[in-house]
Amino acid sequence: MQPDNNHKHTTPKPPWLKRRLPSGPVYEQVRAFLKKGHLHTVCQEARCPNMWECFSQKTATFLILGDRCTRNCGFCAVVHGPATPLDFEEPSRVAEAVEKMALQYVVITSVTRDDLSDGGAGLFAETIKHIRERMPGTFIEVLTPDFLGDINAIKKVIHERPDVFNHNVETVPRLYSLVRPQADYQRSLKVLEIAKNIDPDIITKSGIMLGFGETEQEVIETFQDLLNVRCNILTIGQYLQPTKQHLPVMRFVPPEEFQKLRDEAIRMGFDEVAAGPFVRSSYHAKELFGAI
Repeated sequence: MQPDNNHKHTTPKPPWLKRRLPSGPVYEQVRAFLKKGHLHTVCQEARCPNMWECFSQKTATFLILGDRCTRNCGFCAVVHGPATPLDFEEPSRVAEAVEKMALQYVVITSVTRDDLSDGGAGLFAETIKHIRERMPGTFIEVLTPDFLGDINAIKKVIHERPDVFNHNVETVPRLYSLVRPQADYQRSLKVLEIAKNIDPDIITKSGIMLGFGETEQEVIETFQDLLNVRCNILTIGQYLQPTKQHLPVMRFVPPEEFQKLRDEAIRMGFDEVAAGPFVRSSYHAKELFGAI
């Protein structure tokens, strides 16, 4: 089924997508701390369904380079608009937050900044550097944009030796013009390949969402494309429409199908796979990394 373009179609959520949202003092403490430090998290900006759980466990995925994205993907709740000037104090504030929260594993991601000559790679590198200085034992995962495929930008990030280099393909190639109109499937694969070529020992990771109208065969072919560029870790989750202005959900995939896809992906050769309705790129990232 091909998704329509008027975004008015809605599909009722099935029972397996209903969950109790934890809150409490720890959640409120983390939220207040992030607000005080003028820090953004992808948890909040992208309206992640796991935000309450992660905050309650004192974990967060930090969103750097501002809170405005130069691209306007059909699935993403991060605001599209004029980019803000770079905040060169942001890396030190993120590192301070990591230290004060005593995080053992941190994920650094960003909006896409096509307006910058290096796509923001330099600030990624500085953020890694500052965290290493304050918390040398903390594992660092970066979830980067495609940097327009610029090898020098990717080198800047890899040079600081993050433990995991993550870049999501998000969907199957046929649906890119609808889901990621300003991105390119082959370019995203190339980003992962370049990272591995620069440092063959680095763990690479990617993710795909289901529910846009993709077929099972297309999903399996995407798995193989990722394996062809030596991707180690795969995440598979359910797309959830963040607002009525975003792409509709064409299908809610039941948990047993996620398990089937996980089994197949492991059989095909991925080192570790997380699959399920609530799985997101950085959800249980520490556990996935530790399982390898």
